[in-house]
Amino acid sequence: MTILLTGSSRGIGAAIHAALTEAGATVIGHGTASGIPADFSDPAGPTALWNAALAQAGGAIDVLINNAGVFEAAPLADDDWTAQWERTMRINLTASAELCRLAVLHWQSRRFGGRIVNIASRAAYRGDSPAHWHYAASKAGMVAMTKTIARGYAREGILAFAVCPGFTMTGMAEDYLSSRGGDALLADIPLGRVAAPDEIAAAAKFLALEAPASMTGSVIDVNGASYVR
Repeated sequence: MTILLTGSSRGIGAAIHAALTEAGATVIGHGTASGIPADFSDPAGPTALWNAALAQAGGAIDVLINNAGVFEAAPLADDDWTAQWERTMRINLTASAELCRLAVLHWQSRRFGGRIVNIASRAAYRGDSPAHWHYAASKAGMVAMTKTIARGYAREGILAFAVCPGFTMTGMAEDYLSSRGGDALLADIPLGRVAAPDEIAAAAKFLALEAPASMTGSVIDVNGASYVR
């Protein structure tokens, strides 16, 4: 089982990498510290990553996990608001879409099934702060894309799933919690704490390796009941 995992250098991505490797999968990472470097703000980045990963894998990739993303504030009064919107969409959604497209075409050409796991966010359903319109919109787009892929290609054995974490204790989440009041924000999570990266990794591993085919199109929430659909 060969898996291409984006954003594998730290946080959730590093935890997913470890969980999959422990389960016996061959993981091709993406990131300056963990695998093939590729800049997703560059339109050429996703295709370059896919081609390099495919060559490293010997011509066959079985699972794609889209985890790479940015979470950068864009207050409405900022002069570069539109540029920040476009940057976040490019990295979080468009790059993931391009990799999904390449994966689907790859599996179709081989007449063989495959799996996509997209790491989205609770923000896809609940929204986010006034400075993060772009982030919430990018993750909502990822969920809609996942469901569309699942419906469109299930008969070909191509399955698609999404994971929607809430706050997760990565460096990025720590900064955000601090900026939003810390304890007051935690009070909105019935579990009383944010998720650990290993918890998100457990969900991603299940979907990548174990989930039954009939689960295709599913979105798994990992948010401590802070948003219940």
